Amino acid sequence: MSDAPLTLVVLTEDALTAADVAHITSLHGDDPVVYRVLVPADTEHNVVASVLDHLGMLELRAAWDDLVGKEPTPEKATATARDQVVESLELLHATGATATGEVTQDDPLPALEAAVASGADEVVVVTYPHAVEDTFHTDWASQARELLQVPVLHLYAGTSELG
Repeated sequence: MSDAPLTLVVLTEDALTAADVAHITSLHGDDPVVYRVLVPADTEHNVVASVLDHLGMLELRAAWDDLVGKEPTPEKATATARDQVVESLELLHATGATATGEVTQDDPLPALEAAVASGADEVVVVTYPHAVEDTFHTDWASQARELLQVPVLHLYAGTSELG
C-alpha cells in the first residue's frame, strides 16, 4: 500500500453533523485520508420533488412550506452553502482530519467529476432521504455511480443508514 493519503470527496446537501463525520472518518480506520467537501448552492430547488418527499415522510407542514415558499436568491443560496462548508470543515478538523471545502453550482455533478478527475479515490454522498429521486435512481449518488469510475457511498444525513 502506498503512503499517499486517500482523497475522499464528500458531497453533501447540508452541513455535516457530528454523526456524519464519525461515519465518514471511520471508513478507512487509521489510514491517512484527505477530505474534500462539496456543498451546492441550492438555487433551483425542485418544488414538486420536495413536496412529494415531505408527503412521503408524512411531513405535512414541511410540504406546505415548500409549496408556498420562494426560491432563494443566488446570493442567499451561496451564503448558506458557504456556511455549511465551514460547519462541515470545523467538525472534520475537530477529529484531526485534513479537509478542504468549496461551494459548487446547483448541479454538483460537474464539480464532483472534476474532483475525481483531479485524483479523488472515493466519493461519499450525504443527503436526506428523497423518495422520488431515490426510488427512480436520479439522486446524486446514483448519477455519480454511473458517471464516475470510483466507489460511491450514499449515506442519509445524521444517521447510519445507507441510501
